Amino acid sequence: METAEIARRFLAFFEKNGHTVVPSASLVADDPTLLFVPAGMVPFKPYFLGQATAPHARATSAQKCIRTIDIDEVGKTSRHATFFQMLGNFSFGDYFKEKAIPLAWELLTSSIADGGFGFDPERLWVTVYLDDDEAEDIWLNTVGVPAERIQRRDMEDNFWSMGVPGPCGPCSEIYYDRGPEYGAEGGPIADENRYLEVWNLVFMQFERGEGGAKKDYPILGGLPRPNIDTGMGLERMAALLQGVDNIYETDTLGRILRRAAELTGTEYGRDERADVMLRVVADHMRSATMLVSDGVTPGNEKGGYVLRRIVRRSIRNLRLLSGDESVRLHDLTQTAIDVMGDQYPELRADAAAIHGVIDAEEKNFADTLRSGTTLFNRAAARTRESGGTEFSGADAFQLHDTYGFPIDLTLEMAAEQGLRVDEDAFRQLMQRQKETAKRDAKAKKLGNADVSTYARLAETAGRTEFLGYTESESEARVLGIIVDGESAGAARAGDKVELVLDRTPFYAESGGQLADKGTVAVDGRGVVDVDDVQKPLMGMFVHRGTVRSGEIVVDDVVHAAIDADRRVSVSRSHSATHLIHSALRNALGPSAGQAGSENQPGRLRFDFTANRSLDAADLAHVEEEVNTVLARDIEVQYMETTLDKALQMGAMAMFGEKYGDRVRVVDMSDYSRELCGGTHVGATGQLGLVKLLGESSVGSGVRRVEALVGIDALRRVSTESALVGQLSEQLKAPREELPQRIDTMVTRLRSAEKEIERLRAAQVLQASAGLASGAREHGSTLVVAHRAPDGTGADDLRKLALDVRGRLGENSPAVVAVASVPGDRPVVVVAVNKTAQAAGLKAGELVGVAARALGGGGGGKPDIAQGGGTDASAVEAALRAVEQRVAEAS
Repeated sequence: METAEIARRFLAFFEKNGHTVVPSASLVADDPTLLFVPAGMVPFKPYFLGQATAPHARATSAQKCIRTIDIDEVGKTSRHATFFQMLGNFSFGDYFKEKAIPLAWELLTSSIADGGFGFDPERLWVTVYLDDDEAEDIWLNTVGVPAERIQRRDMEDNFWSMGVPGPCGPCSEIYYDRGPEYGAEGGPIADENRYLEVWNLVFMQFERGEGGAKKDYPILGGLPRPNIDTGMGLERMAALLQGVDNIYETDTLGRILRRAAELTGTEYGRDERADVMLRVVADHMRSATMLVSDGVTPGNEKGGYVLRRIVRRSIRNLRLLSGDESVRLHDLTQTAIDVMGDQYPELRADAAAIHGVIDAEEKNFADTLRSGTTLFNRAAARTRESGGTEFSGADAFQLHDTYGFPIDLTLEMAAEQGLRVDEDAFRQLMQRQKETAKRDAKAKKLGNADVSTYARLAETAGRTEFLGYTESESEARVLGIIVDGESAGAARAGDKVELVLDRTPFYAESGGQLADKGTVAVDGRGVVDVDDVQKPLMGMFVHRGTVRSGEIVVDDVVHAAIDADRRVSVSRSHSATHLIHSALRNALGPSAGQAGSENQPGRLRFDFTANRSLDAADLAHVEEEVNTVLARDIEVQYMETTLDKALQMGAMAMFGEKYGDRVRVVDMSDYSRELCGGTHVGATGQLGLVKLLGESSVGSGVRRVEALVGIDALRRVSTESALVGQLSEQLKAPREELPQRIDTMVTRLRSAEKEIERLRAAQVLQASAGLASGAREHGSTLVVAHRAPDGTGADDLRKLALDVRGRLGENSPAVVAVASVPGDRPVVVVAVNKTAQAAGLKAGELVGVAARALGGGGGGKPDIAQGGGTDASAVEAALRAVEQRVAEAS
């Protein structure tokens, strides 16, 4: 049974049993405490925590997940993976154990013909929590599992919590007996390799307090409405139903692995070292494809760093397997898209953009590999020069942290040079980094308040109703106040405050659109100037600002009003990003997917995936196309519908964006139709004018355009027109002839500069013969110490020093020191012939003597060196210092 069919059957079974099928959320967690979604229940956390009311009493999903904590173990075993999928069914206070347990058993044991998975009931075992008599009774008397196949386990194995205060409860897990060839008899407590866990049913019925993540925490009491959270690993289930030993032999990972073997000329199952590398490539390429599909781009921080790391591990392992740098990731990316495309059709739709990001990162790593190899060679040389045989853990960590070198790459390169790596020190530094990251994640703040402060407030405050699509001001009630990171009953003049209202016209920053500004006022008693609005939790709008006067108190009825002119200006910019996006796709193709944006009053930036830069002609074409649409004055329409219907309408889903069941479509006729929750103009003509300022690179495979909109664009055009007018007048040329006239002038200017440079260099070198003949003797050493005319540059000084040294020959030791002040900072150059070097005189040391006199520093090779300083009045003293040093040495 193929993986996609397993997921389809699971969702269909629970939909038939009254559950709403919820699409997988993005891998990028909509939770400030998480980087990626690590479990199927994470998108439902707000419902379990009581921060929001679940829209469905029952739900089921196939959720994409990423776990990176064991990334270094991927490939070493056949069970570790970074990307996996979790099938789950959930009840938000609807049914409990009495329903969840029989449903799980029915799906597992029903025949394949009847829509089930066809497991033999005699090979299924069950575990329950130590004192969960209720669950055991259901297994025994309702389902009919024999007592000898039910085992009790302690809190560490069969009790679940989120690791922090909140909902928790006992688990009941279902295991499949794979047979005696896989291990000892005795059930899950005897051997979890033979008895493989296939399903975990979590019964959230208690509330826990502070304490350890797994155990050693108090149970504070029961939840008013117990919940159900279950999870079944899709890859593990696929391995069982497809009759293979592990997830790397299933129809998804197995196909990518086999393709990697074909490309590298290897065979899986022959060599353990090669098998490890093939598993790494298969897992990482699937993970990378899914991450890029959800909008993650390679970078040096957070999710971008994780993506960069797994792509680079894939590249390195491919090279190790094939010994051929020409083997590329492109083919494997396509294989990953093909094998996952049945479950996630958006992969095929976004294929060009996904390829663009991964291909660009691969090219970027080729350059990085060269830089990192240089660093490695230097560190290895230092090790050998000191007589050592151990490459330092600190250098290995720097290669890993700065250049993205996998440790196995450093180990191999070190072995090639007869060195071993201090892996213990490397692991310690890695562990320290992990611990720091964990502490940072745990202590992560949003604004001035800890996330837990918002969570506690959400329990009583509920959701904020957004009125901003139609209203610019409204009456509202203050649900909560936060001052200095803590909930407060009131705030007074001068306080930095965060307000939560029951309804608001203020747009909270999201989707690239900046938040509204404005005021929240209590009639006759107090005013708050709002300068930012954020949504730290789903449905919670936090208005940040300063109490201008008076005071504001919880439960006050207030008047909330946005800066309407600013909102209109921001809305123009947001509408312009939609138009620019469409124009870029028309120019570059569908690979030009949105990778980020920011909409400010009158100004915008738009990031997009692309394999090449845009030249002036491209930009001109995009700008003209956008302004043509403005001239058509297309009406902007809005509608709310389901995600599926919106996509059927041709609405463009933003690359990597997260969407709920209901979405908002912003429709600009046949030109642009996108899913968007931002605010926009009523018709494209209201934008007035869009002026592109240029484009640039902002990362691997990502470009950026910036633009002005409306009156800001008009001012820019007016300014540029005035400048062109001034040039036309000064050059006495019509505007259309200015490019040719300026080009001619620039050509003449460059030619004149070259001639001036030639004459200056010749003038400087004219003094060479006289300087050489006037060399002073200090012992057996000839010394020339000369101040060149001020304005002589460093290059000319070097030419002069080398020319004079050449004229002095090699019969006697010779030192040449020349200095000048080309600007306001002095420069000195010292040249030493080979005879003087043999006598112990080094240019680098001598230039240091001069540079110290100038109040600076310098250095170079033994034969020639350069330095400088800040004291232009000390040039003569610097030259005398060099001469004195030579005299002492002679």
